[in-house]
Amino acid sequence: MLPEVVAEAARRFGDDPVMVTPEGWAVSFAELDRLSDEVSSGLAARGVGKGDVVALVLPSTPEYVVAYAALAKLGAVTVGVNPRLAPAEQVAALDVVRPSLALATADLAEGVPDGVDVEVVTIAGTTAALLTAVRSRANGNAAPARAELADDDPVAIVLTSGTTGRPKGAWFTTRQLRAITTYDLGPDGLTTWGGGGPMLASTQFAHVGFMTKLPWYLRLGTTLHLLGRWRAADVLDLVERTGMTSVGGVAPQIALMLRDPRFDERDLSRVKALIVGGGPSSPALVEEARRRFGAAYSIRYSSTESGGVGTGTAFDAPDDEALHTVGRPRPGMGLEIRDESGRTLPPGEVGEVCLRSDAVMSGYWNDPDASAEALRDGWLHTTDLGFIDPTGCLVLAGRIKEMFIRGGYNVYPMEVEAVLEQHPGVRQVAVVPRPDDVMGEVGVAVVVPTDPAAPPSLDDLRSFADGRLARYKLPEAVEAVDALPLTAMQKLDRRSLATHVADT
Repeated sequence: MLPEVVAEAARRFGDDPVMVTPEGWAVSFAELDRLSDEVSSGLAARGVGKGDVVALVLPSTPEYVVAYAALAKLGAVTVGVNPRLAPAEQVAALDVVRPSLALATADLAEGVPDGVDVEVVTIAGTTAALLTAVRSRANGNAAPARAELADDDPVAIVLTSGTTGRPKGAWFTTRQLRAITTYDLGPDGLTTWGGGGPMLASTQFAHVGFMTKLPWYLRLGTTLHLLGRWRAADVLDLVERTGMTSVGGVAPQIALMLRDPRFDERDLSRVKALIVGGGPSSPALVEEARRRFGAAYSIRYSSTESGGVGTGTAFDAPDDEALHTVGRPRPGMGLEIRDESGRTLPPGEVGEVCLRSDAVMSGYWNDPDASAEALRDGWLHTTDLGFIDPTGCLVLAGRIKEMFIRGGYNVYPMEVEAVLEQHPGVRQVAVVPRPDDVMGEVGVAVVVPTDPAAPPSLDDLRSFADGRLARYKLPEAVEAVDALPLTAMQKLDRRSLATHVADT
């Protein structure tokens, strides 16, 4: 599907820009098709073919998009790696999917496991120099024969840690990319062309929100505006300058934009819709954003495993839905709440949120046990807790595991604790979330110090863990205690600890 969409978008939209960098470098739809042909030819000369797994250890730049399109044309499987991960985290993730080749910048190549061939990529800044080393292998042959892809052939692997913190790779086929396009664009999505406009690329390209949705971005003729680093003022400048009609992101990003000191001076009148995922939005945030943007607000709930498709609140929803739920499943999708035995629960009872759709992942790459746990009888078990209200909307009630979401990124306490416990000043540590007006939740390290008279400071812990963990996983507060609370079964009582931290 993706190769055909790239070629058809080039024919339809030609020299229109498909993406624009922060420096103003624009790559057109026609150039994306031509360059990805040249790169696919170069990769074929390197021995890459159908079914090969190739990792993109790259920032979110045109190089990433061209390489992804090129690999799809060869029938290879693309796995994207979030450059925000620490090198050790990147290695652990790629050890799971075991790629045969990685395209990586020099500064990110440290995150490629031993035994994986590396093609070092220079971020060019010009079309002529884009992926020059790979393209040069084509030897003048810019259009190799494309692989024939069946509906169930894998196209993309999206890395996730699920609820355990252990890396896994959710994989998607041509059939699932086609379904995601239909869910996101509506019943006519597979025949829709054009009608798009400027759009902010608000996530890393390795995220499910790009890897599985690129086909419909291309179908609409959308121009993606890339950001080197997300800053509220820069985003608002871009929204104002380009006349974006919709703004996407996670709730903390919307909160930060509203805090911009120049917000009320800006002309944001063309913004008609705010589309917000990555976790629930507080009622106060929804109300303020609707009022100050003068735009409708839709909360979206999904996961990597669901293909980035799940439930959503309607733009014109009444307040009971818009402020206190994450909406209804898309047409054609299934939603059930189940108990531990798998029994479907009636409305109002809290249990595990389960989804069924044609967009749900095929499984976890090289991990049949985790796949069997997540996918049961055609249903995706999300490990999120929730209930269905009397109107049929989903209300989230927490998580089966202790994972929390900071600024749209999943943080797994056990993973952070495993690093902090190695600090010489730490005897025991537990990381629990605390509500935060901007980030949604932040991590608090509750520490039993080795020396009660000299507990480690927050700076000590963050400096110690920096480089071993992505920065969004680092704790943002520390509290020293004499002992960690335990349950009657002598297990760490995370619930009481979280309540204590939230109250302090």
